[in-house]
Amino acid sequence: MTTDRQPFHAAVTGVGMVTAAGTGVKAAWDRLCEGGRTAAGPVPELAGLPARFGCAVEDFDPVRAVGRRKAWRLDRCSQFAVAAAAEALADAGLDPSGWDGARVGVVLGSGIGGAATWEKQHHVLLEQGPTKVSSLLIPMLAVNMAAGYVAMECGARGPNLVTATACASGTTAIGTARELLRSGACDIVITGGTEACMIPSIISGFSQMGALSGRDDPQAASRPFDADRDGFVPAEGAAVLVLEREADARARGARIRARVSGYGASADAHNATAPDPEGAGAELALRAALADAGLGPADVDHVNAHGTSTPLNDLAEARLIRRVFGERPAVTSVKGVVGHALGAAGAIEAVATALTLEHGFIPPTANLERQDPKIEIDVVAGTGRAAAVEVAVSNSFGFGGQNAVLLLSRA
Repeated sequence: MTTDRQPFHAAVTGVGMVTAAGTGVKAAWDRLCEGGRTAAGPVPELAGLPARFGCAVEDFDPVRAVGRRKAWRLDRCSQFAVAAAAEALADAGLDPSGWDGARVGVVLGSGIGGAATWEKQHHVLLEQGPTKVSSLLIPMLAVNMAAGYVAMECGARGPNLVTATACASGTTAIGTARELLRSGACDIVITGGTEACMIPSIISGFSQMGALSGRDDPQAASRPFDADRDGFVPAEGAAVLVLEREADARARGARIRARVSGYGASADAHNATAPDPEGAGAELALRAALADAGLGPADVDHVNAHGTSTPLNDLAEARLIRRVFGERPAVTSVKGVVGHALGAAGAIEAVATALTLEHGFIPPTANLERQDPKIEIDVVAGTGRAAAVEVAVSNSFGFGGQNAVLLLSRA
């Protein structure tokens, strides 16, 4: 990331969410602010597995969200993205029928794509033979199709991309979308992340590698920064943001919820699944985001942490935050409530960060009962905290050592 460019602010003019905490921004935000009610529970599709629970989206009606015909043609991953995008565009006050679609881009993040369709059709192949495999298998499972379907829904004919940087995918997408605005390639970008892979094969893979919580109690399993954390709780969901150049948004009288003012990305080059214990690679991304915004560590009031509830990630991230910022910024992780939505996590957290800036309220970290004494940062727990947040960062880190950081500022 170069550091000699002028600061650039992408206005967040619309947001949409589909999460285990609720479908729709208001439902999800209200539950995040409550803080104590985690969304984890038994998942019927995982019955009989060692890892039997997660944060599933229970109030999502695909027929209502995308229509009956599309509901069976789109993987759940794409359904979430289309629904969240529709909410975000309505929130932004934009009517696709009246825009120049060639100037509208779509950039979404997804770590795995349509895995649920793939697993289902693999069973069909084994049990009924190749002639019974659905002709829609490829367009349902391909990781790029979530962005493709969003574009089809709203006539967005500009650049259409999906970023796949594991659990940093949503954040990478938003950073990439901002660059499309900055370069002049687009006037509007629909961006975020989506994931829907609460299926036996994927969850068993995470379980076998020891990444998931082994607790018997779903309600207490996701506990970022807690001394007794033992792994993450898998989740599904999507979040979408509408980004515009700030001057364009103000010219049309749009409400600006927040601004994406900086972005940084890096690689640990350390290990396939474990983070650099000191967060050295992540620090490169964090400092790049600060430099991109023309700001320093003392300007940051709040950190929306990656905070997965795994022993290694939380400690490495806490050391990074302490090293760069000291004790001052208030830190939270929403994964205590919504779990870890993999490629959608960064987008969900970016929306939460934007809402924190807008409302001046930091949601608490759920299930944080006894903070790990090695974690020497100010983690908001118990109840949320009213605060005048002017600048915040949102961290995302993924397998493969993928790091991405957004810096958001108040409009």
